[in-house]
Amino acid sequence: IAATQPSTDWHLKENAREHHTSKFSSEELIVRRGQAFTITFNGAERPEQNFIFIAETGPKPSKTTKTLATFDISSTVSKEGWSAVLQSSSSSSVSISISSPHNAVIGRYRLSVQSGSSSPQSLGTFVLLFNPWSSGDDVFMPNKAECEEYVLEEFGIIFAGNKNHISSFGWNFGQFQGDILNICLSIMDRSLYYRQDPVTDVSHRHDPRYLGRVLSAMVNANDDQGVVLGNWSGKYEGGKNPSSWTGSGEILQSWKKSGFKPVKYGQCWVFAAVLTTVLRCLGIPTRTITNFSSAHDADGNLRVDEFYDADGNHLERGADSVWNFHVWNESWFTRNDLGPSYSGWQVLDATPQEESGGIYQCGPASRHAIKEGEVELDYDGPFVFAEVNADCMYWNYDSATGKKTLIFSKATEIGASISTKAVGRDVRVDVTRDYKYEEGSAKEREIFKKARKKLGLEDKFDPTAPKQEEVEQKPDISGKFKVAGSLEVGKDLNLLLVLENLQSDAKTVNVNMTAWSTLYTRRRVNQIWKDSISVTLAPKEEKQFPIKIKYPEYQQQLTTDKTIQVTALCHVEDGIQVLVKRNITLDNPAIDIQVLGEAKVNKEVFVEVAFTNPIDAEVKDCVLQVEGSDLLQGILELRIPPLKASEKSSTKFKLIPSEAGPKHLLVNFSCDKFADIKTFKMVNVIN
Repeated sequence: IAATQPSTDWHLKENAREHHTSKFSSEELIVRRGQAFTITFNGAERPEQNFIFIAETGPKPSKTTKTLATFDISSTVSKEGWSAVLQSSSSSSVSISISSPHNAVIGRYRLSVQSGSSSPQSLGTFVLLFNPWSSGDDVFMPNKAECEEYVLEEFGIIFAGNKNHISSFGWNFGQFQGDILNICLSIMDRSLYYRQDPVTDVSHRHDPRYLGRVLSAMVNANDDQGVVLGNWSGKYEGGKNPSSWTGSGEILQSWKKSGFKPVKYGQCWVFAAVLTTVLRCLGIPTRTITNFSSAHDADGNLRVDEFYDADGNHLERGADSVWNFHVWNESWFTRNDLGPSYSGWQVLDATPQEESGGIYQCGPASRHAIKEGEVELDYDGPFVFAEVNADCMYWNYDSATGKKTLIFSKATEIGASISTKAVGRDVRVDVTRDYKYEEGSAKEREIFKKARKKLGLEDKFDPTAPKQEEVEQKPDISGKFKVAGSLEVGKDLNLLLVLENLQSDAKTVNVNMTAWSTLYTRRRVNQIWKDSISVTLAPKEEKQFPIKIKYPEYQQQLTTDKTIQVTALCHVEDGIQVLVKRNITLDNPAIDIQVLGEAKVNKEVFVEVAFTNPIDAEVKDCVLQVEGSDLLQGILELRIPPLKASEKSSTKFKLIPSEAGPKHLLVNFSCDKFADIKTFKMVNVIN
């Protein structure tokens, strides 16, 4: 007679508490590797001394690929493999403590028990994750507060804007919500690596370096029908504008619901935020990093070329570009392939910019290797090094003759104010010094030369380019744009063009000025304004020229990135041209959140969101979107009636918090005149 199926008590609460997995809302056991967990089962044949346990994962489990383990009851925990230690037994049940090795493959396991010669009986399934709390794990993070932030925190702040004017917005990573863990496991099973060779792919899932690279490819849709489809056109029909998302949950759920079709649309911070969610969910400490004035060096020569026509218009020539900001990830793990000094934070980038190994993936690149110019070390060192270090070359290009003339070059332009959220606090931390030595210092130039040498770019300029055009001449005048007044959508934009004569004789200058609305990648979208002036500067004279661009002039042309590039190309008579440019990011008007009363677990609390229309025209199509892990389920969407000029709207809704502690509420308000006004509020929930 066949034995009855054993019934298993997985001790979900106790094991989750021990393994830092209490935040998952799952009926399945979720534990971390290299640490014991306890189960009790009954109905298995006895005696327990003869029990053999079988833990297996993946499509074709085997001992050689470390995806199958068989182990019997022993008196001590094994240092190498899986082990089981008897905790207690009674006539009807047995309690066993099971330990996995520090380098076990992560994923969903099937556990069964065999007694004597009978066939194995299933005890059920459990999920095994990375363990940053365990000193033997490749992702071990000694600082507990950092573990809390980089693995357990579901709220993040992403920095944006530009280096003169850094802005930020909240993001709900939501790695412990609903079905996110299962979606993360299915992302791994849909990668190109898995499709080509499932057995080998699963056997590599013990290695955070391998998974980081695979997941950087899977978060973008290129090559593999991954999670998010990028779109940098400024037109987002058929999908959501990248700046309208407030969290990863909605994106990952949509991907699964659609039968794993890429979600439309993402830009860099969306890719980085989704990758943060997936890696934190699997137990790899991860954070988002924003690099201001970020270079996209397409041809690998560690320099970025920008072209302008005689009117000062920025031309789309060549594949290089400089973005106002770019967001990528850092994940924390050891680099056994490179050596101990290269362990720690590793750069991963899921934004599809350049292929690596034939597909759009990037990293892991050791942050220490980038700082030291060790660009030959795996993976993608030259690309990441250029993002923070490339030199900028500005050219005047004559489309009629094809002639290009160097206006000037700048070695200190790229890689400014590299930023991330502080541990345990909602403020910005600057990590620029962790990526490079002080800009302009001898050490920084030495590292730059070292990197160029390693890439075979010995001399200062590209050896294939004609030399004479690359000689920089000293300009006769200098110029800059100054902001006068506030930079706010809905208000006029007031600037000053400041020109200074550096010489001791008078100079006549013809200035062609343009202003374009751009994307945050500085891609031009619409021309807003142009003007030209002719000025004479007395010896050593400085003059200021006010520029006003009225709100109605730019309102229709502005992109949802709210960025404008202003340029002035100054043609000095009998001298060389001088290019003056500035990228401006406008702020949205403010929105206010008030929590009305005390927030308690499982009790209703009301929240009020207020917005005042700052312009003298009606705004309509107003929508308020609200989300926040442990504060409300999913996303709340509220339609708000049109607002007349200067009218204030006040919207109330209720939350029922499900867990105590500091939680974050994220709000996104949009209407026909203002896109995606974001804010967040910390809500302290008490029991």
